[in-house]
Amino acid sequence: MKPMVFALIALSTLAACGGRGSITTSGAYAPRVMYATGALQRACVADGRRGASAARCGCIQAVADQRLSNSEQRRGVKAFKDPHKLQVWRQSDRASDNAFWSTWKAFGQTAAASCSAT
Repeated sequence: MKPMVFALIALSTLAACGGRGSITTSGAYAPRVMYATGALQRACVADGRRGASAARCGCIQAVADQRLSNSEQRRGVKAFKDPHKLQVWRQSDRASDNAFWSTWKAFGQTAAASCSAT
């Protein structure tokens, strides 16, 4: 009997630890909001594009922390400051520019999907 009680306690504890979000008082599902600060977050906020809120820019930084290396994030900051650079990198013949473009495009798709609710 004791092992079963301990197993139920352990299972209950583990179930309370995670998940993708939480249930609000109205019973609706509230997704977990990602947020981080960093160079991309600051560049995003400073850029002032329509729809660039502190929450959305923080979410974009959180995705960047998961998907991009530090050097890719520094290069991405340059793209926020001068969006034409992305076009130049996309059309470049250099392998490093093509690799960055592919990585940045995949990052953008992930960030769009993850941060659309913010």
